[in-house]
Amino acid sequence: MLEPKKTKRFTIGITFILLAVVMVLSIGLGSVRFSPVEIITALTGRGGEVSDTILWDIRIPRVLLAVIIGANLAISGALLQAVMHNPLADPGLTGVSSGASVSVLFILLVVPNYSSFIPLAAIIGGGVAAAMVYALAWKRRGIAPLRVILSGVAVNSIFGGVIGLMSILYSDKLPGALQWLNGSMSGKGIGDVGVILPYSIIGWIAALFCIRQANILRLGEQAALNLGQNLNRIRIILSFIAVFLAAVSVSTVGMIGFVGLVVPHMARMMVGSDYRKMLPMSIGLGAIVLLIADTAGRTFFAPLDIPAGIVMAIVGGPYFLYLMRKGDI
Repeated sequence: MLEPKKTKRFTIGITFILLAVVMVLSIGLGSVRFSPVEIITALTGRGGEVSDTILWDIRIPRVLLAVIIGANLAISGALLQAVMHNPLADPGLTGVSSGASVSVLFILLVVPNYSSFIPLAAIIGGGVAAAMVYALAWKRRGIAPLRVILSGVAVNSIFGGVIGLMSILYSDKLPGALQWLNGSMSGKGIGDVGVILPYSIIGWIAALFCIRQANILRLGEQAALNLGQNLNRIRIILSFIAVFLAAVSVSTVGMIGFVGLVVPHMARMMVGSDYRKMLPMSIGLGAIVLLIADTAGRTFFAPLDIPAGIVMAIVGGPYFLYLMRKGDI
């Protein structure tokens, strides 16, 4: 039998192998289907003109985008759960996604000529939302995790109202932003992958360097204080990385819920709470979950293209309730 540590590493390795398999299958599925051999042929530059156009201009960018954003949201949720010491935390429930969405929607509807500033605007919007949450949650002794959750619900409601107001005021321009509002990867190309990938890599590296700090928070407030750690500084750093990754994801495809909430919990059940194992597992699972959601949305309901955000809401909500009923949350 494998030792527990080796078993967990084996599980993580299998997850990333499964991710590669799901990527190949997702690339091949659609109105025009391709076999794995045809996909490999196209990837090596020996495909035909039609297959190259479909695969390189549509399928491959979309699959890569789903993988990147799924990983981003899973990391963001895992870090926020460490910060708040609460498995209910995720970018959507804490207002981060809504804050980023307001900034992006403002550019899309009001000043579309400045669309090149969307990633920066999303980071600023998400940062403002996070700052509001922490300001409301701050007490004399520091940040109270439960108050962060409650403040996040309130801030999320405020920004949700602003999104609704802008949707009414600029209803004539809303159809162009409708897919983005629902968290869709339709119409995205390799250029979108090129925009989000550098930001994501920076966030991934920063998150991996903060694994020790996340584990310290996992020990509990008193244990961390006994180790001489500045809890507020750790929480702010981890929160900034989480906001950064969630915001750049929102800026590209809009709001997608439940990935950051459910995936870290699934990873925790499979490899434990140690972030040295849990964070890589969350990356792989997040990519798989969002990729499956996007593939299901564009294949099961063809010729309609159901946004991944809607699929995740339909599937993620009941699964979350199941976890609550089971007592795992």
